[in-house]
Amino acid sequence: MERIIKEKISADHLLYVSLKYTKTCDVILNLLLRWSNMIEYALDLLIEKAKKSKKWKPVPDAPRAKLLQLKKIYENDLVISKVLEMQELFRDVEKLEKVRESEFRKGVNLRVFYKGEAININLDKLKEYADILERFISALK
Repeated sequence: MERIIKEKISADHLLYVSLKYTKTCDVILNLLLRWSNMIEYALDLLIEKAKKSKKWKPVPDAPRAKLLQLKKIYENDLVISKVLEMQELFRDVEKLEKVRESEFRKGVNLRVFYKGEAININLDKLKEYADILERFISALK
């Protein structure tokens, strides 16, 4: 849990300080990667919890296989299922086609093409993600 909190503190700094002053898509990408690391640590906790309650079936050590099984286990928990969907996007964001818009301006936007649709990642979307992740961490505690 300590590693999750450290990652969250670093991500919050990127969101509320670095992005405020630089307004670049590189900061947005770094923030998404930081959140991805934080969620990975949280997934390990969820797996341990599922193993203790004997809901976990052995799967290959591949991250995608673990994610799919966690989606099945926690499909009724809205917060966790939303975070698992976000994790798929965050993990793949480096490999996806990206368009940088309005860098160094107030309306900085990173348009990402994911699963056949364009997702605009801007300050409002990042704050929405931050709220979801805040609720997720509270649920983990």
